[in-house]
Amino acid sequence: MTVTQTTSATGTTAGARAHARAQEGTVVECSPTVPATTYGDAPARVAPEDIVWAERVAGGNYTHKVLARGTAVRLTDVAGDACASVLLYNAAEPFERLNVADTMKIQWQVRTGPGQVLLSDQGRALATVVEDSSGHHDALYGASSRARNEERYGDGQPQGPSPAGRELLVLAGAKHGLSRRDVPPCVSFFQGVEVGPSGRPVFTGSAGPGAALTLVTEMPCVLLLANAAHPLDPREEYVSTPLDVVAWRARATAPEAPAWSSAPERRRAYQNTAEYLRARGLA
Repeated sequence: MTVTQTTSATGTTAGARAHARAQEGTVVECSPTVPATTYGDAPARVAPEDIVWAERVAGGNYTHKVLARGTAVRLTDVAGDACASVLLYNAAEPFERLNVADTMKIQWQVRTGPGQVLLSDQGRALATVVEDSSGHHDALYGASSRARNEERYGDGQPQGPSPAGRELLVLAGAKHGLSRRDVPPCVSFFQGVEVGPSGRPVFTGSAGPGAALTLVTEMPCVLLLANAAHPLDPREEYVSTPLDVVAWRARATAPEAPAWSSAPERRRAYQNTAEYLRARGLA
């Protein structure tokens, strides 16, 4: 039996420790950057010390973070085939979570874009979309399922070659004590869907490499994100490319901001949020 040099080097506790420590500083394409102050697609106006999260998420992977109120989160479709399926939860009481149906119907706005408020099931504002250079998003069809991916690609496991978005969100949620039943329909960014004249969905794909979207959290939030092929992507092969995430300390929407008074439905959501945060001593 031939034993490789690597096996020999890690055959003892001391050898394994030395091998593991030797990996420090190794740079890979997709990973979190720790500390986050020197990486990301943050605007030039953002001071490095204000960056709180920077990560490149591989295609077919997921990430998650607890974010303070007033955190700006920029998502960038690096190569043009990312699909960011996003869920938000009230960090203090995670039974309050994103409700995409209310987000659309209460604001009379199916298409995601600047000014849209991501509403919770309690009628409060979880986050506000403040910038968008893509315009290709979907709040109707959610993330792909394991059963659908197995039918289309032959596998839908999170560790397989064609992970399902919902399975990845379940894993992300588990890191915060959330179970499968706590994963509702999500909003997906960078892969667009429109409803045609016949009432059937029309997949419009991406806006191309470099498209970005920025949202600001209106209360402390848990953010879950899966980067997986959209369920309506018509291509036979599973396609999912990297996504950049960078977040920095910013400010929640204030009463004097245009978004606050842009529609009565949004004003009410912001007011509901302000009342909730004041009662909990968070604002």
